[in-house]
Amino acid sequence: MSGASASGGIRSALSHCVQQVRNYDYHHYLCLLELPPNMRKAAFALRAFNVETARAMDVASNPNIGLMRLIWWREAIDKIFDNKLIEHPTAQALSSIISEHKINKGWLKRSVEARINDAKREVTDIPETVEELEQYAEDTVSTLLYMTLQAGGINSTAADHAASHIGKASGLLLLLKSLPYHASRNRQFSYIPAKVADKHGLLVNQGGQREIRMDSCERLCDAVFEMASVANSHLQKARELAGTVPKEALPVLLPTVPAQVLLDSLSRAQFDVFDPRLTRGILGIPPLWYQLKLKWHSWRGKY
Repeated sequence: MSGASASGGIRSALSHCVQQVRNYDYHHYLCLLELPPNMRKAAFALRAFNVETARAMDVASNPNIGLMRLIWWREAIDKIFDNKLIEHPTAQALSSIISEHKINKGWLKRSVEARINDAKREVTDIPETVEELEQYAEDTVSTLLYMTLQAGGINSTAADHAASHIGKASGLLLLLKSLPYHASRNRQFSYIPAKVADKHGLLVNQGGQREIRMDSCERLCDAVFEMASVANSHLQKARELAGTVPKEALPVLLPTVPAQVLLDSLSRAQFDVFDPRLTRGILGIPPLWYQLKLKWHSWRGKY
């Protein structure tokens, strides 16, 4: 392949990644536009990879096909690091940024392994504690921020710590927002941990199997409030680190904004995840208001 044609192929692959993120992760798409130009390519490739793995189970006609897709991505990562060509635009974009920025393979593998383990869970296999979901969020969301920082050449323990907290908060809140969707697919609210469900009277035994009750809006709201409070604590911890985070890392940490927007929207809905207001606009607020919030934080160098 000639240099010109290879370069054109990479541009096409990156364009595909940008469109994927715009279509399926719009609130983060707007965050990535605030990054310096030298970091955007890597950020979009990484977010597109996340879109591919996060949606693998949703777009599959049955769970086994979704699981096979995730396993394909696990193998694709190995091939990319072995410098093997893969005919998939997101994989090609990943290969380009891995070569350019020496992205950590362990973080990519952690992300896809977490998705695979989640896909293998049975409908009634309920996580025991919030800590398990925090770890899932760390593996699938925080890792994206770590890799974006790495792509920007930012080596900061404080930025990594902030990214860890932001990823956990964002991951927990998005799991809460997705509860109605998973319930519609008969996931039985499997993203409410057993200890939280039991505490709020939502956990029942049916024929020797544990299930989450869905018939009490008040109890469900209380459980969601408890989990959202954990997410809020992570956002507060991330912001407490702001004074020690290098200036160049601040744009990478802007996903704090959509996390806070979603938390505020949940609060206005009194933590009722079925409230239709949560599906309006961007994370429950008008798109223009969301963009103004994002621009305001970006302009002030805040997250």
